[in-house]
Amino acid sequence: MNDLKKLVRDVPDFPKKGILFKDITTLLQNSKGLRDTIETISNYYKDKKVDIVVGAEARGFILAPVIAFNLGAGFTPIRKPGKLPYEKISMSYALEYGTDVLEIHKDGVRQGQHVLMVDDLLATGGTMSACCKLVESLGGNIIGCAFLIELTALNGKKALDKYDLLSVIKY
Repeated sequence: MNDLKKLVRDVPDFPKKGILFKDITTLLQNSKGLRDTIETISNYYKDKKVDIVVGAEARGFILAPVIAFNLGAGFTPIRKPGKLPYEKISMSYALEYGTDVLEIHKDGVRQGQHVLMVDDLLATGGTMSACCKLVESLGGNIIGCAFLIELTALNGKKALDKYDLLSVIKY
């Protein structure tokens, strides 16, 4: 996975001063890097009987539908407020640099479905924790949380310790 690390660009002071942003667009532009990322996550969960893959806005959207396709599963987005057109539920959560709100359609996950949660980055765990609470409130059974990148120093896996976690790249 060190080859994948080389494809991630660091952007200092984004989205605010003091944050070192891990930009995955450079990895996504590389066909082998993109393929290796998708295959690593898909292969890890291929025998887990995933019904639906949930992707968190915004960069989770890039990875989750392709992983869902590979697993023969459906895809459901979790979005920021005002982006979903149908009945939804919402959850407020803390970020490493502020607070935000996420929403999911009320019919985005059905009772008892096996759900794989996907996002690009695990930092403090706040975003994914909120996503998991939304899915569980709809009756989804979370079988795992997959990330392209984990920032280990921020210990976000502690907030998600009851779930199976996969991080393709760790910093």
